[in-house]
Amino acid sequence: MDDILIQGGLLVDGTGAPPRRADVAIRAGRIAAIGELSGPARETIDARGRIVCPGFVDVHTHYDAQVFWDGTLSPSLYHGVTTIVGGNCGFSIAPLTPSAGDYLMRMLARVEGMPLESLRVGVPWSWTSFGEYLDLLEGRLAVNAGFMVGHSAIRRVVMGERAVGHAATPAELGEMQALLRRSLAEGGLGFSSTRSAAHNDAEGNPVPSRHASLDELYALCRTTGEFPGTSLEMLPGTSTFSDLDKEILTNMSLAAQRALNWNLLAPRSDMPEVAINQLAASDHAAERGAVVLALTVPQEIGGRVNLHSAFAFDALPRWAPIMQLPIDARMRALADPKVRADLRTGAEEQGAGPLKALTRWSQIRVAETFAPGNAELRGRTLGEIAAERGADPFDVLLDLALSEGLQTSFASPTEGQTDAESWRLRAESWTDPRTIVGASDAGAHLDMLDTFAFTTQLLGRGVREMGLIPVEQAVHQLTEVPARFYGLRERGRIAEGWWADVVVFDVDRIGKGPTYTRSDLPAGAPRLYADAIGIDRVIVNGQVIVRDGAETGARPGTILRSGRDTETVPLSAWKRR
Repeated sequence: MDDILIQGGLLVDGTGAPPRRADVAIRAGRIAAIGELSGPARETIDARGRIVCPGFVDVHTHYDAQVFWDGTLSPSLYHGVTTIVGGNCGFSIAPLTPSAGDYLMRMLARVEGMPLESLRVGVPWSWTSFGEYLDLLEGRLAVNAGFMVGHSAIRRVVMGERAVGHAATPAELGEMQALLRRSLAEGGLGFSSTRSAAHNDAEGNPVPSRHASLDELYALCRTTGEFPGTSLEMLPGTSTFSDLDKEILTNMSLAAQRALNWNLLAPRSDMPEVAINQLAASDHAAERGAVVLALTVPQEIGGRVNLHSAFAFDALPRWAPIMQLPIDARMRALADPKVRADLRTGAEEQGAGPLKALTRWSQIRVAETFAPGNAELRGRTLGEIAAERGADPFDVLLDLALSEGLQTSFASPTEGQTDAESWRLRAESWTDPRTIVGASDAGAHLDMLDTFAFTTQLLGRGVREMGLIPVEQAVHQLTEVPARFYGLRERGRIAEGWWADVVVFDVDRIGKGPTYTRSDLPAGAPRLYADAIGIDRVIVNGQVIVRDGAETGARPGTILRSGRDTETVPLSAWKRR
């Protein structure tokens, strides 16, 4: 008897092949048969009018902490994700020491927008080794999960406070390599790091990995290459990509003899040359025999910001001292005309750089309000409100935020992303062999980003609404391509004998619901959330984890370990992609 029989659906198997009518039988966690099937099953799913496809793979998450308070890893599972990779950007939370734990907790709160109070009460911080961390997760999760070993964590454990501001001694580098070896042997999926100028710790200093020499970086990549089924993940130093950035990514891949993915490619019509230059990093790498792939987005990125968490605002010149004040003191300061004048001056300084869009006060839109009297302001720009009130848009922003305890959510401008040409450029990037679709950042920037819904955005907007890509190609990019990058064994396709990670969805309805705030994190902290539309079933390792939009309570997820659950993908294999 089969455990599950899915009948009457259109099978999109993950390979990119066109949809075909086929039933799918699942037994003992795996795909038992595909074809015209009948017979007894413990559960039969009527999939007529539905697509049946592999579960989606999200290679760039920061669920490292959320795994302890939410075994579903919501909202990803509702959007069809059955496998995630965490520990990206060098920000794993293992290995660990007590002093490193306090530092990493505060660093994550700053650099990845996780509420500090949630990290304090929701995470035990009780492990030492990477293997102990993974062991704690066994049997807890609804989805499959693997984790990279983060450069900043390794550096902090080995070097202590010297990890910030100092180069490693030869002895310290040797200790880091030994610690990385142990962590990879215990199941780490690979090595991640960052040189991004946007990544700073709780004190405003560059995170530990940004203090590493290139010799240190390459040495740790060579260590990664000693272990089967490993990969590399990296954020370059500049978003526009210098020649040095391209050379560093290439040398990392060559040192490890592993493919590397970097974050983030976001093509847009008002500066197409940026994406062209970024993708040239892959061409440069290929000329040297390396493999460098970009994580690309399936939607506009219009972040939300607020003055309570103050993420992004705290990076503006002169703003950090005010944004780091306790809430009560911060509110008093923001009401002070002299402070406002100084903040305005800081925002106008050239040093604001890429954050300049955040300071186009009149174009900023009110995304969400929390006081009943402000409900009518939702969806309106600060410029519109200011014109009605005879006020300045900057003062409107501060006054509105102060009226709601700084919780008001504002949406930054998205010009250059929403037009037809930007969508065309994004669609080209989805199937470019130099990319992987992803960059969800799920589990991070919890009050700022809703990119966790990238799967339903691609299928809902890219496929259903705009017809930019056929459904079989979209599914291929969400399943087999990322699974192959990490060498996931027998995942990423619907094939006999492979693991039964399956999604059943309505291609005529699939999409992302409205984004809203819910306060369900530890200590009652808020996060952005969006429900999935049109996903009927999500199955992991042969067990239903989502049925008609509700999670079932099943926790069949596998903790993926390198070498056991992954295999090495040689660099030469990528030439045939």
